[in-house]
Amino acid sequence: MSFTIDRRLLLKTASYGLGALSLNGGTLAIAGISDARGFTHGVASGEPAATSILLWTRHVPASGDISRLEVQLSTDPDFNKIVGGGAARTGAFRDWTAKITVDGLKPGTHYYYRFIAADGTKSVVGQTRTLPEGRVDQYRIAIFSCANMPYGFFNAYGHVAARDDIDLAIHLGDYYYEYGPGTYPPLKDAVPGRTLPDTEAIHLVDYRIRHASYRADPDLQRLHQRMAMIALWDDHEIANNSWEGGGGSGMTGDEYAMRKAAALQAYREWMPVSDMPWESYDIGDLASFHRTETRVLARSRPPSISALLKQPDPLAALKAFRDGPWLDPAATVMGSQQENWLASRLKQSVARRQHWQIVGNGTVMASNVMPADAVDWVAGSGSDGNRKFVETAVMATSLGLPVNFDAWGGYPAARTRFLQSALAADANLIVIAGDTHNAWAYDLVESGTKVGVEFATHSVTSPGMEEATPGYDPLRIADSLVRASPTLEWCDTSNRGYMTLDLTPKRAVSEWHFLRTVTQPNLALAGTHRLAVRKGRRAIETV
Repeated sequence: MSFTIDRRLLLKTASYGLGALSLNGGTLAIAGISDARGFTHGVASGEPAATSILLWTRHVPASGDISRLEVQLSTDPDFNKIVGGGAARTGAFRDWTAKITVDGLKPGTHYYYRFIAADGTKSVVGQTRTLPEGRVDQYRIAIFSCANMPYGFFNAYGHVAARDDIDLAIHLGDYYYEYGPGTYPPLKDAVPGRTLPDTEAIHLVDYRIRHASYRADPDLQRLHQRMAMIALWDDHEIANNSWEGGGGSGMTGDEYAMRKAAALQAYREWMPVSDMPWESYDIGDLASFHRTETRVLARSRPPSISALLKQPDPLAALKAFRDGPWLDPAATVMGSQQENWLASRLKQSVARRQHWQIVGNGTVMASNVMPADAVDWVAGSGSDGNRKFVETAVMATSLGLPVNFDAWGGYPAARTRFLQSALAADANLIVIAGDTHNAWAYDLVESGTKVGVEFATHSVTSPGMEEATPGYDPLRIADSLVRASPTLEWCDTSNRGYMTLDLTPKRAVSEWHFLRTVTQPNLALAGTHRLAVRKGRRAIETV
């Protein structure tokens, strides 16, 4: 199955730039510069609860004006009995996307749904499921992160869409990437004809077109059509390495604030999400899942050690940083409001005797130690940048600093506060995370006490460490990392795919599914790795 975007049909955006913001009151959208009409991007569902679900579609009427839509839900695919519905209006002001939350549904129930336009045309039929109530013996979640379209095909989405044993999808961020052509990946490595616009996403029109580009992918459309998704954003939904006041190529101040506002508006238009920045979801008595916001609303600017490396004595400078600024309790990932909310929700979940407390983050919480032999890994890359990065990481982690300051390792006081709150709640904590493009499994430890586990998923398409370590055996890399890093139990540094989390009252099993390829459409798996955690043990075990 090949996939390219019909550039004539979808947009003529190359001639638009900053001036696009002045067109149509700043709401220039794809339908305004293309011939696309009707239901253009399928259907989707999200924000599941026991008695409600959020339903999404996009419809551009022939007139290009306001579109009035109705939605119908049924327990049978032929819609012989309508059991719920609603109505909404949409238009250019929200890029002709529509979201309707339908209440009054039954817990743990499979529903079919469709949208109907004013002219009687119908969308494709979607499937979704409300969250269960009461006793739940098993529940399986598919988990995704980091889908960079120019790097390959969304085979991971297609593989899950073809399964019939997944109850829910969770996307941990980097649902799309904001880069312009040739940035990431380089043009020589990019799959051609898959991503629009032909520029970096900065303005509202750019982000809307980027969403439309990704959502035109047939595997992603099929995934959304088959099941509900809980989604949270990371940085690339806005700009690389975003924080509260900046991101991308050093953009800060009003310029970044406008960019962030545009990106979040487009995200909330195009995704089946509510406007709540964080939320909790109850899976009966089995688990509670907590969707967090850890990137753009309250995150402090991440620290950087680049200036310290230029000091006369870099080692002394790094030690002073480690013992001082790095530990600053004012540095935050979530902000105090969300920290307090999450601590309270963990306690409530334990008080309700739910077996598992699951927290979803955009970035990884645990940290690795970079072993000294890592300089050999990048020898074949021919890159001085890779060598210098590894040498710096070896020095930093030998002093107890993290490799990645943009993850939770850059905010140790905030991480301690979270882990202490989980201990205080007596939670059976499972953290799931994305961002790194590689697969990881950690014990989470605070002051020598095991708090829970972290299962981090590999990417849908974005390359992992294999990009910087060509020709070096990834099994040797994984073995060296595990031996050097006290809390790292397992890792894979070279495969793409997705993760599943299979929950039962006594055990949670994480499976990392590795696709055979992403350079061409192919749903075949190359392999699967399984690890588990038993209730009350708070430590990873082999299966």
